[in-house]
Amino acid sequence: MKKILALFILPLFLVSCGSGNKQSIEAVIESQNIESIRTKKAELVSEQNLIKEDIKKLDIAIATLDAGKKIPLITTFELESTMFKHFLELQGNVTTKNLLMIYPEYSGVLTNVYVKEGQKVNKGQVLAKIDDGGLSQQLAQLKIQAELAKTTFERQQRLWDQKIGSEMQYLQAKSNYEAQDQSIGQLEQQVAKTIVRAPFSGTIDDVFTEQGSVVMPGQSELMRIVNLDHMYIVTDVPEKYISNITRDKKVEVEFPILGKKIDSKVRQVGNFINPNNRTFKVEISIPNKDKSIKPNLTAKLRINDYSNDAALLIPQGIISENASGEQYIYVIKEKVGNDEAKAEKTVIKTGLTQGDFIEVTKGLQPGDEIILEGARSVNDGQKVKIINQDS
Repeated sequence: MKKILALFILPLFLVSCGSGNKQSIEAVIESQNIESIRTKKAELVSEQNLIKEDIKKLDIAIATLDAGKKIPLITTFELESTMFKHFLELQGNVTTKNLLMIYPEYSGVLTNVYVKEGQKVNKGQVLAKIDDGGLSQQLAQLKIQAELAKTTFERQQRLWDQKIGSEMQYLQAKSNYEAQDQSIGQLEQQVAKTIVRAPFSGTIDDVFTEQGSVVMPGQSELMRIVNLDHMYIVTDVPEKYISNITRDKKVEVEFPILGKKIDSKVRQVGNFINPNNRTFKVEISIPNKDKSIKPNLTAKLRINDYSNDAALLIPQGIISENASGEQYIYVIKEKVGNDEAKAEKTVIKTGLTQGDFIEVTKGLQPGDEIILEGARSVNDGQKVKIINQDS
């Protein structure tokens, strides 16, 4: 009773002091004495500090006497099953099997270049011509000789069919004709090497050797041809994902330079583990109708390596760990009304993460009420007060 009376009298005392101070302050200010004004200010500051100390003591007394003050305030959420997709994030480079540097197959002077940079060409189209050094004339002469050998052989064959002449004459004519025919085929192959043709349909990306230059097989780069219709991305995946990354897995592809995102699938999974970095190769097909995607372009990949239609996700920030390394959270039990309950420690096991959330694989069920805010300030079995906004 005495404490209550003291608390009631104190505000009246402060008000009366404040009124007296107000009159004193006005009088001091009217005096226009700077020293008096400074002295009065120092007195008021000292009184203010004393009042703050008294208020602090009163707060401590209230906290000690009010039993409800000790109950931790928390917020909760009800655990629900939801769709969960985990993505493996990697980086890859764009490439194509139809990207080729064209080299000559014959040594000589590059007499003609029939295409220019940026020109579209079809498979088999003539791109350049190398001087054959007289092979064409040799071929023409050889064909004349072959015609004579053919005529001789046909005559000997007719005679042999009529049992006229010797078998040796027939066989010699046949052998001569076949040798001439084979020689023509070999020379035609040599002449064909002097003509540079497109190995596939595409675009001439660059021409490196000018007309009139001497070129050598396997050494002189003539031109580069590329086809942008069949692009794909190659990336290396750590071996621990070999059972999760399979063909037709969905992939989100982003090209930061282009500001472009597309959805694709894994088209091929490598069967070889690189012993140097313990990875295997994966190919992702890329549609490229607008031809904006170029070879060697860098891409960010998000491969869906795991999905669960009924996953239980909780924020990672509410998980604690005991001395044994077990993870645990607090759930609500013995709820009274909408605002009071008991906190119960529950050991859980977790799986993969999705941003700030993690999948709980063991220890919880749909419908469990989980402590969110205040999860790290409660103890097992402690009484708590729920202050959810919707409660």
